[in-house]
Amino acid sequence: MLPRPTTHSKALGPGVAGPELAVATSAVLDRPPQPGAHLPLSGAAPCAVDPASLHDPRQHTKYPMVTGTSVMAIKYKDGVMLGCDMLAAYGSTKRYKTTQRMYRVNSKCVVAAGGEISDFQHICTLLDELTTDDFRTDDGIELTPQEVYAYLCRVLYNRRNKFDPLWNSLVVGGVAPDGSFLGMVGMIGTHYTDNHVTTGFANQLARPLFRERQKDDMSEEEALQLMYDALKVCYYRDKQSINKFQIAKVTHAAGVSISEPFALDVRWDYKKFAEPTKWAVGAW
Repeated sequence: MLPRPTTHSKALGPGVAGPELAVATSAVLDRPPQPGAHLPLSGAAPCAVDPASLHDPRQHTKYPMVTGTSVMAIKYKDGVMLGCDMLAAYGSTKRYKTTQRMYRVNSKCVVAAGGEISDFQHICTLLDELTTDDFRTDDGIELTPQEVYAYLCRVLYNRRNKFDPLWNSLVVGGVAPDGSFLGMVGMIGTHYTDNHVTTGFANQLARPLFRERQKDDMSEEEALQLMYDALKVCYYRDKQSINKFQIAKVTHAAGVSISEPFALDVRWDYKKFAEPTKWAVGAW
């Protein structure tokens, strides 16, 4: 680190250091120095930007910075299953490769997110407060997935109405006495429930597989194989994905379980992968 420059003001003598003394004082000037952008009133170091000197209007987040990609979920005989990778990308840079994008709300519900990671962390804080208040009632009743889903719909729609949305697509999955539940909430409050839900690129890549193969009475082994195939398809075609995944399961018997990170067996020697644009119109 470079040493702090010293002042040689005649009023202070040589070798006196400190940001507030880096300019001459009224002892050698006709008038005291006036505060400006390079001498903040807040007492910050010289050359720091004084907030008072900024006259631009307040701005909200215009686009996400550190993001996660697709989330996918399906129902099966014993409950629901959710899957996603663990990448948090900084733009096109694969920056953080151990980011868990699944959050255990309680023993009946789990939430997974794509989009801005910091906004998802804020949502997790809100869910912590919600479950803490629910626990303090001490009535032996936990929040159902439908209640968590309704709460998140209102939170995201409220932020959208303030023109300061949370840049996330959320998947809520869980089990209730009346059966399994899956729902998706978008960043502006749009929402739907279905037997299989996806976010991001998986809407185009994984959803066709789910429409073809998902059944509510399928076994856990069949559901796991379907999830592996969907994760693999998205990894092959989504540049913001990595081969490091987690799968969450919510069942009546075992509650919520989130797997350890794992990788899938993939191949890159397919003929179409070798020359993907050969003979394509407009290709190089």
